[in-house]
This record gives sequence, C-alpha cells and structure tokens, in this order.
Amino acid sequence: MAMQNLLKFRYILLVAFLVSCGDAPKKEADPAPAKTEDAITKAAEISDEKIILFFGNSLTAGYGLDTEEAFPALIQNRLDSLALNYTAINSGLSGETTSAGLNRLDWVLNQKVAVFVLELGANDGLRGIPIKETRANLQAIIDLVRKKNADTQIVLAGMQIPPNMGQTYASEFQEIFPDLAEKNDIKLIPFLLEGVAGHPDLNQDDGIHPTPEGQLIVRDNVWDVLKDIVQKETVLN
Repeated sequence: MAMQNLLKFRYILLVAFLVSCGDAPKKEADPAPAKTEDAITKAAEISDEKIILFFGNSLTAGYGLDTEEAFPALIQNRLDSLALNYTAINSGLSGETTSAGLNRLDWVLNQKVAVFVLELGANDGLRGIPIKETRANLQAIIDLVRKKNADTQIVLAGMQIPPNMGQTYASEFQEIFPDLAEKNDIKLIPFLLEGVAGHPDLNQDDGIHPTPEGQLIVRDNVWDVLKDIVQKETVLN
C-alpha cells in the first residue's frame, strides 16, 4: 500500500481466527503480542494524533470482511472527514472472552490511549460463563485502563444475547453493561448491534456477524456516543 493511502486511512487492524464460530475467512490474520505493540507504536509515530483503541472480539475485528469495512475503520473515515486529530486502532480479536481480553490487555496499553472503547462480553454470554465472572473481568479491564492512564476516556459497548441460556441469564447479562457504566461513570453504547441484530439482510450467513451494510449501522451506534468525547477533547486542546 502506498504511504499516501496509509496516511489516508490511518488505522491498524489486529485480528485472529475466530475460535468459537468455526473456520474464519482468509481475510483475518493471527497477531502476536509483539506485533500489537509495534502497531500501536507505529500509529503514534505516523503523526501526533491521539489514539482511539477499539478493544473487542470478532465484532470489532470485522470478522469475514475486508479491513476497511469494519466499524473502527469506518469511524476513522468519519474522523478524517471532520478533520479530527485521532487515529483509530482496531485491536479486535475473534473469539475473545473477557478473561482472555484481560490477559492480553497489559501489553496493548503500552502506548498512551486517549479513548478506550471496550467491546467484550458477547462470547462469554454465548458460552454461558457465569455473570459474576464476566462482570468482574470487565471491571478489572476498566481498572487497568485507568491505572495505566487516568485521563483515558472509556466507552463501554453494551451487548445482548438470545435466551439460549434462559431468560434470567440473558436479562442479567444485559444489565452488566449499564450497571458498570453507571458505577464507573463511563460512557455507554446501549446496544452495539442495535438495528442490526435479528436482521438477516444485515448479517452474514452465521447470523451473528454484520455485513458491510450492518457495519455502517454499528458505526453510527458507536459514533452517537463517541462524537461528544472527541469533539469535546478537540475543543479543549
């Protein structure tokens, strides 16, 4: 890719094969921790822009899609169109649970992050991991982000699951996200897949992962919350 195109998009995709949903399309790659650190460092070296780190699973990684079709890349396009001084980094890892995310977080945060978008929990819910464990892992991630840099703005992406594990479990799972957002005084995306989940034409054949059209809606769901943060930070600086 020419340097001009690299600077135009200014985002980095860090993905791996989907663990929980069978074989992943060839468009995904398997990152190593060292490569992740290098990617974040290089993003900062490209310019003096602030970093927005999207930390999640296959929904963030853009499972089954080209890199520029995943919502973090679409957010970067929106930032560029508004001349906002941010670099979006896609640190989505397919198949990621909250426990696995917590284990890899420390080396992801080696670079100073201005905005941390936390999108984890869906795989926990689909696997029936105890609600208490998922909640504790998400809280630990929030705590570690703040320990690394108290000034980092955190955005939590809300998630819902079908009642496969029972209606009680599904309801308690859904409440994890608004409860944690209120407790920690952080921004909440009420439901990341609002307007996409349950719509066959907006999801791939697995019925879980958004199509390019679905990713556009996900981008808007994220932007509805993110825009106030980045525009406020731009004014302050």
